[in-house]
Amino acid sequence: MTISEPQKRISERALTVWKISACLHSLVVWLIAGGLITLTVLFDWPYWIIGAALMVAALYSYIFIFFLPTLRWKRWRYEVREQEIELQYGVFIIKKTLIPMIRVQHVDTQQGPLLRKYRLSTVTVSTAATVHEIPALDMEEAENLRTSISRLARVADEDV
Repeated sequence: MTISEPQKRISERALTVWKISACLHSLVVWLIAGGLITLTVLFDWPYWIIGAALMVAALYSYIFIFFLPTLRWKRWRYEVREQEIELQYGVFIIKKTLIPMIRVQHVDTQQGPLLRKYRLSTVTVSTAATVHEIPALDMEEAENLRTSISRLARVADEDV
């Protein structure tokens, strides 16, 4: 039996949430760059430090706000089958994970303030070894997925 690639995608609104989060992280980098610029002016350090600080902050912002979220969203896939859950994600290194239903101990949904604002939830699947996440699903889809995985995990448990 050949298992096909996972087909389901996470919500496209994940891009907005990830970009807002990256903006907040970039703000810290810009504050550090501003501090370096201030110190350069106050202590008469070489002016190339100003250019380097601005370049690093701009490059960081571009990569983490525009480039990585889009690539991350394009690569994220999942599929829930009767016997397993398959996850595929990564940016430069693609990771594929198969979680047997028989190993699933419990399933949760969670939301932070940003996810709640955009009506998204993250589904977490716990096994004895680790916790796996399916991020940024529509709230209704996340609830349906949680219920479905829970039901399939019970069936798998009863078959043993």
